[in-house]
Amino acid sequence: NTANHGGGMYLDNSNPTLTHVTIIDNSADDGGGMRLDHSSPTLTYVTISDNTANQAGGGGIYLNNSSPTLAYVTISENTANQGGQGGGMRLLSSNPILSHVTISGNTAEDGGGMYLRSSSNPTLTNSILWDNTPESIYILSGTPLITYSDIEVVWEGDGNINLDPLFNEDYTLQEGSPCIDAGNPHLWYQDLDGTLSDMGITGG
Repeated sequence: NTANHGGGMYLDNSNPTLTHVTIIDNSADDGGGMRLDHSSPTLTYVTISDNTANQAGGGGIYLNNSSPTLAYVTISENTANQGGQGGGMRLLSSNPILSHVTISGNTAEDGGGMYLRSSSNPTLTNSILWDNTPESIYILSGTPLITYSDIEVVWEGDGNINLDPLFNEDYTLQEGSPCIDAGNPHLWYQDLDGTLSDMGITGG
């Protein structure tokens, strides 16, 4: 699909729940995969991949005054072209909550993984930002709160690491990944098998 805003999906003042959804191979001026305006949907087990923003950025997701909740979401191989910002996510006055989210392989001029402006303050837990070009996080304005996550730079916060996550092709974790059992150690975050939670999409 091709559109001006939100090639795969455009939400304006809407808060749907999306589960087990794949948004792939779309393009738009902004928000190649999704654009959210004043919307706070809940995304669970969602894949946003291979989407393109051709002008304003947000190859995977463009957030404007929106605070969605993302859990077990993969944002990968998205692109913001022509000097666009935020290959994976572009945040404008937005405060999303991300848990078990993997943002990898995205490309932009600034903020390959995530671009923050206008006092955007995302919260990331048990997540992975790795191998985004030119960097995983670009902050023009805002303060991310990141804990128990694997970030491709040294990032202050409880439990954060910056080690190769050893992905499989589908962004699950290979045996021996430093992200296994490295998530938040509190009982609420344990995996279903009773072990410590993993970082990324496999930490269920």
